[in-house]
Amino acid sequence: MSAVAHVITFRSSKFDVTKERPNLINPIAGESVLAWLREQLKSSSYEVTTPDTEDWGWYVYVKAAEATYLVGASADATEYTDSDIDWTIQIHRERSLKDRITGANKLTADDRLSRLIENIVRAEPAIQGVEVDRDA
Repeated sequence: MSAVAHVITFRSSKFDVTKERPNLINPIAGESVLAWLREQLKSSSYEVTTPDTEDWGWYVYVKAAEATYLVGASADATEYTDSDIDWTIQIHRERSLKDRITGANKLTADDRLSRLIENIVRAEPAIQGVEVDRDA
């Protein structure tokens, strides 16, 4: 069975949540992580939208030739200090109704975008404790 989402968690003080726009739905951080990730993906073949809010955090759409993804980021940073914050990145592959009925275009363990995001996160020296769940 394939996963609905891939989830990457980590700790870092790299992202300044005090400079994020307010999430008017819920006071959840995530814009700074997605803005950073968007810059990292610029050199790839992906198109990335500007971060926007959702009730669970922040999201961007990432487009590739073969698929579109919703990538979300969130952290409870309401009591922000200069210490590390626990972050979550979610990666969801968009699928049409036909895809769902036929079982096509599922998010697989070796998904190219998911692996790229994991590699970007792991390569950042200011990020620690990276864990990946490909069965979320």
